[in-house]
Amino acid sequence: MIRLLLIILVALLIGTALSMGLEYDLGYIRISLGHYLIETNFWVGLALLVAVVVLSVLTINLIRRFRQGTGMMAGWLARGNQRRARRRTTHGLLALAEGNWPRARKLLTSSANHADTPLINYLAAAQAAFESGDHEAVDELLRAAFESTPGSDMAVGITQAQLQLAGNRLEQALATLIRLRKQAPNHPFVLKLLKNTYLRLEDWRELAKLLPEMRKRNLLAADEVETLERTVWQNLLQRAAEDCRRQTGADSASLEPLTRLWDELPGVLRRDEHTIREYARLLADLGDEAQSETLLRKVLRNHWSDELINLYGRVKGKKPDEQLLIAEQWLKDRPNNAELLLALGRLSLRNELWGKAREYFETSLHLRRSRETLAELSRLNAHMGEEDTSVKLLMQGLLKDSELPDLPMPKA
Repeated sequence: MIRLLLIILVALLIGTALSMGLEYDLGYIRISLGHYLIETNFWVGLALLVAVVVLSVLTINLIRRFRQGTGMMAGWLARGNQRRARRRTTHGLLALAEGNWPRARKLLTSSANHADTPLINYLAAAQAAFESGDHEAVDELLRAAFESTPGSDMAVGITQAQLQLAGNRLEQALATLIRLRKQAPNHPFVLKLLKNTYLRLEDWRELAKLLPEMRKRNLLAADEVETLERTVWQNLLQRAAEDCRRQTGADSASLEPLTRLWDELPGVLRRDEHTIREYARLLADLGDEAQSETLLRKVLRNHWSDELINLYGRVKGKKPDEQLLIAEQWLKDRPNNAELLLALGRLSLRNELWGKAREYFETSLHLRRSRETLAELSRLNAHMGEEDTSVKLLMQGLLKDSELPDLPMPKA
């Protein structure tokens, strides 16, 4: 209301001013434009000029409002596309969770352009394409994911490596992970995926290089690292033994590759009884039983192990009689150790002490019924002319191991 009164007041003042101006002096305006000539008094020209200005302002405001209306329409349309994209993305993720791969891929891909997070859409669609077995589409969708979001190289690369591993494309997965590690050398998940890849490729040498880094960063449980490290180096020892055989033949194998690798082992594994046993066994298999016996003797003096004493009874040292005496000294501290008694029986056989060997075997078998001890005693009895006793022992072991039910039998 106040605004209207102000407009009327201003109009009256302008009208009054114009009327007074007209009475005072009409003025004169003349405009020449080419062959055209426009003549009028000052006040009429001024009125025309005001009219032109007013029309110009109105036109500008009209254009501005039209543009704003167009922007509002575009915004409304964009918001509608985003709502539909969110809905289709949700349905696509549900289809992915339900295992409906074609529907999931279609919904996720079609809504990616208008989605808030197109990276998620393309990665999930790549998962669906992988499950459908379309590996070419997987690569295309991963490329679209990378192009959709700046800085997504690591996320896309990890997803690609996971899908390559799941598809048993191990060489491609390794290439992807090596590239990612160059970008982020200490990325925990990249290191774990590398570990899995090397393990499946049985690339023990590269895995041996990787494990210290994983141990340093606590990426695996201590017992898992210990088990994996033992597996890695035992496989490397076996391959070194194969290299020894290939170099000079199985009969006169050179031990240099094996002994050199033993020197490379981490200190904790050089004290590990399982690794020591594997190394000593390989030495014996390659023909150097004397070095194997020396190693086992040194270890057993300071660290007792039933596994190692079992192997000690199998290898032939330089002096079998001295080897037997040393083992008998250990018996003073472990009189009821069945494995030691079994080893003593074998060492007695190596020294051709048949009666002592049978006594050791029988004592060991009394303490613990073992198929290995039973077989040794049965073999010894057979060679000593006691075939009936040998057969009886074998039958006892066979019946016990077979866990046969208690059934009536005919009387002899």
